[in-house]
Amino acid sequence: MKKERVKIIAVDDHDFLLEGIVNAFNEYDEMEIVTKSNCDSAYREIKKAVATNVPFDILFTDLSFDNLTESDEIEGGEALIKRLGKEGLRPKIGVITGHSSTNRVFNVIHNLKPLAYILKSNCSGDELYFAVQKMLNNEHFYTHSIHEKLLRRRIVELQMDDVALQILKELPRHSKIKNMVGVIQNSKGAALSLRTIENKLSNLRIDLDANNNIDLFTIAKELGIID
Repeated sequence: MKKERVKIIAVDDHDFLLEGIVNAFNEYDEMEIVTKSNCDSAYREIKKAVATNVPFDILFTDLSFDNLTESDEIEGGEALIKRLGKEGLRPKIGVITGHSSTNRVFNVIHNLKPLAYILKSNCSGDELYFAVQKMLNNEHFYTHSIHEKLLRRRIVELQMDDVALQILKELPRHSKIKNMVGVIQNSKGAALSLRTIENKLSNLRIDLDANNNIDLFTIAKELGIID
């Protein structure tokens, strides 16, 4: 019995990326690929496929689109994923994007739960094919650098406590560390001494591999530990 083809729809506003995806999957007879340049047309195509009982197995989408017009209802990949989920039309989701900041990556993965998160900068045909195989088995696939970001954030989160978070949030508000005395408190509400705050800062710089307090704050934001 002939194996059914895997139906994939890819949506992006850059033709060269869509052409690359098509070329990558055309090498495999078991893959059927449809491309769209905006989320509205992708949404309609997905609805049509469901209505005709030949739904797509996988959706690959970027997160943001530059070619939006006033007539577009769905303003980006995140909105498309949410809408499909709300209407019970959601295929397996893969994100192919240039967005790589840890906070953005974490929020997308935490809130939208895509099975794959792939960066455009190092997206190859082999990587796409491997991602599809993982997704079909309901397994996650993240570009290596994305996986490292998530792992590092998780390790840092395990090391964070309330005092550390207080200090990181207060850093940009005070020109001198001694000004934090009376502001930073422990779990019992007692103000921490200058020495305790300085020791905590020293440990945080070591944990996050920061050169100084400005660097420390920047890294904490990049990791999404603080807003």
